[in-house]
Amino acid sequence: MVRPGSTVPAKIRESTRFYPYFKDCIGAIDGTHIPASVKGRDVSSYRDRHGNISQNVLAACNFDLEFMYVLSGWEGSAHDSKVLSDALARKNGLKVPHGKYYLVDCGFPNRRKFLAPYRGVRYHLQDFAGLGNDPENEKELFNLRHASLRNVIERIFGIFKSRFTIFKSAPPFLFKTQAELVLACATLHNFLRKECRSDEFPVEPTDESSSSSSVLPNYEDNDHEPIVQTQEQEREDANIWRTNIGSDMWRNANN
Repeated sequence: MVRPGSTVPAKIRESTRFYPYFKDCIGAIDGTHIPASVKGRDVSSYRDRHGNISQNVLAACNFDLEFMYVLSGWEGSAHDSKVLSDALARKNGLKVPHGKYYLVDCGFPNRRKFLAPYRGVRYHLQDFAGLGNDPENEKELFNLRHASLRNVIERIFGIFKSRFTIFKSAPPFLFKTQAELVLACATLHNFLRKECRSDEFPVEPTDESSSSSSVLPNYEDNDHEPIVQTQEQEREDANIWRTNIGSDMWRNANN
């Protein structure tokens, strides 16, 4: 897997839409479902919200479309925030450098290391397409720019599934091998990105939870385990941090 860089990513540094607001962002995180073959009593726990048997794969990527971390093998019914909690708790799990953070969608609570969009506010890129759909306030502007950057994780999932067509259906192997196959293909993807840059082909659309609705539900509480921090003050600090970013964007955009 690719390690986080020490400098501001070029995609952020070279755009006034993103710099300096996201200067400490190193990538994006999300989960994706891959068809799985499971037998026995555990089958029901691998059934995702669409009724399909799948494994939930959590991935972090940078803005060069390279995987930085992948955790495979979780049941399809597992919530993304629960999988992220496991990734952070593992001995050799996901590490976020001090002062840095990833972009996440509304499936995760807002934290200093995982910057989420505003709920109850337009978010997806198609919501802002066309005349008369420009952001109307600082929260919408923040969500638009957040979505534009976080879209990299959707793109890498699309490339991954288009390139490795074995994942179109459940691979005929033991489940342990199915999980390891995801990791092997993610590593191979990184090699091809570095050596070939051969990703110029149609990307299949993915049906992920982050694109299931055009307006995020208006609630801030989360029924799942907190990811890193548990104190209410720390959550409030993260929300204030997000508010300050959005305020700076809006002020500069209107000057």
